[in-house]
Amino acid sequence: MKTALKQNNKNKFGQYFTPKVVADFMIDLADVSTDAKILEPSCGEGVFLEILQQKGYNNLTAFEIDEDLATDFPFVRYESFVSAVLDDKFDLIIGNPPYIRWKNLENELKQELSTNPIWNKYFNSLCDYLYIFILKSIELLNENGQLIFICPEYWMNTTHSISLRNYMVQHGYFEEIYHFNETPIFDKVTVSIVIFKFVKSKQKTDKIKVAKFYANQRLISETLENLQNQIPFKDAEYLHVTQFKTNERWLLQSDEVREELQKLETVCQKQNPTSLLALFDEEKTEFHTIGEICDIGNGLVSGLDKAFQVNGHELNVAEKSATINVVKAKDLKPYFAESITKYIFINDGLEETEFQKTYPNFHTHFQKYKTDLEKRYQYNRKINYWEWVFLRNFNLFSKSDKRIFVPCKERISNKNYFRFALVEGGVFPTQDVTAIFRKPETKESIEYILAYLNQPIIFDWLKCNGIVKGNIVEFSEKPIASIPFKKIDWNNKNEILFHNSITDLTQQFLTNKDEKLLSKINTLFNQLFETQR
Repeated sequence: MKTALKQNNKNKFGQYFTPKVVADFMIDLADVSTDAKILEPSCGEGVFLEILQQKGYNNLTAFEIDEDLATDFPFVRYESFVSAVLDDKFDLIIGNPPYIRWKNLENELKQELSTNPIWNKYFNSLCDYLYIFILKSIELLNENGQLIFICPEYWMNTTHSISLRNYMVQHGYFEEIYHFNETPIFDKVTVSIVIFKFVKSKQKTDKIKVAKFYANQRLISETLENLQNQIPFKDAEYLHVTQFKTNERWLLQSDEVREELQKLETVCQKQNPTSLLALFDEEKTEFHTIGEICDIGNGLVSGLDKAFQVNGHELNVAEKSATINVVKAKDLKPYFAESITKYIFINDGLEETEFQKTYPNFHTHFQKYKTDLEKRYQYNRKINYWEWVFLRNFNLFSKSDKRIFVPCKERISNKNYFRFALVEGGVFPTQDVTAIFRKPETKESIEYILAYLNQPIIFDWLKCNGIVKGNIVEFSEKPIASIPFKKIDWNNKNEILFHNSITDLTQQFLTNKDEKLLSKINTLFNQLFETQR
């Protein structure tokens, strides 16, 4: 039996082989007799099959599309599970199905899917190869049959997997879900992974047993056993979550958090939805968003930040005027920025002799960085070593308005807040910061928006609905723009009072940093939200 994947130039079948300790754990989740009919739809090198046989299961069927992975098991069919005709039903289907986005599929796989009745009924080109493995497997289960898969988590809450999720809700229930956030289960795979046990049944249990593990460390059998038995230990969290429903995102959060997030979206809901999507898509709640009331832009790219920091150099008059004020991600706190750094900024299109003459101290400074600066990505143009490589959103940042900065990436494994900070006009963000500007027509104050973004409920919403990779939340334009926003009803005197009080308290906090004011701000938001429910 082969023990290693052949090193192809491209992993065209979406193969990531399951560690033996994980396969053993998954098999132990099964509750079937040794004579149960078992299917492995993408057996790879046969790790599941080997352990199943060792445990006395011998009524096995398996598929593998990649003949390069041929094993000694006589019952493996070397053909595509997607197109295979099976008359049998199974008591257990287990394994590690392939996951490939449509755009990355080989043409032969796309052609196969385009003529597949299951794919054409439930899926489209926004869907993942994984989806058909899950749905077809459920079709092949006996009543009360079990599906145990390991796969990425993302399909549990994306819009284009709604048909798969609805099918699963309609045909059974989840018994157990294990969520691994930054745990390196597969080599060179950084997405969050889940192991789930799904039961095909007309009857349903009320709750799903959920275990979450956050540590960035290899799994061992003891860790998995503790998770299965819900034994408390570091970096583990246990929940009992109400069974999922149709037409909703599946969030691995407590019922209390799920209810709070739904309330937030309801509070922010538009009174008269106008889009066709809102009228015809039951999954879509049309709520006001940050993108409606703010302009958002990612920061300027220098290509080598340390080379552009002034760092106390003696400057002539021209050099003093050729600087900008910059705030970096490390300087940000919730509500405010701790410090500002002077950066060299020359954008005159000078020849080097003119640059040296006009900015002699800067010219000397740049020499020790020149080699590295010339290696920067050039964005298909010639960039002088003393110039920034990408002035994206420069016109936006040049406005005199106050702006809100947030780190482009925020690790949340050890904190329960984000760092949305108010910064004065004339201060620029570098590439590790995203900036948020109040649109001219927006009536809500920048302080109200700042305080809103720093609310605990926004942290929870982004943790569940933002772009999250491992324990990192990403703050590019799209995820920030999608945040639900509570617009003020300017015909409602009580809401205007809430807005003005929140604005006033936020201004006070920015002046004196009295932490007690933050509690008052949070209380006002809670009261404002309650008036909408």
